[in-house]
Amino acid sequence: MDLISQLFILALSIFLGFALISRVPPLLHTPLMSEANAICGIIIVGALMAAGADANSPLTIFLGTAAVALATFNVVGGYLVTERMLKMFKKKG
Repeated sequence: MDLISQLFILALSIFLGFALISRVPPLLHTPLMSEANAICGIIIVGALMAAGADANSPLTIFLGTAAVALATFNVVGGYLVTERMLKMFKKKG
């Protein structure tokens, strides 16, 4: 794929993601965050494969490592927020 096609796919995915997320009611944000955490888990696996491949340039290794770090940060933060939200709904005893 050439650079123009890749940039078009990136722009289209950014626009589609923004359009979908902006239409989600606030009540559904926590369950949606749990789904996003599952997707980020898949992103971590792909980023690990990209960062650890044999024939990579230093830029690919750097971007793969950054993707692993950011996706891990997103997953951990998302699970902490989800756990906090679930504690709010438990009965106090």
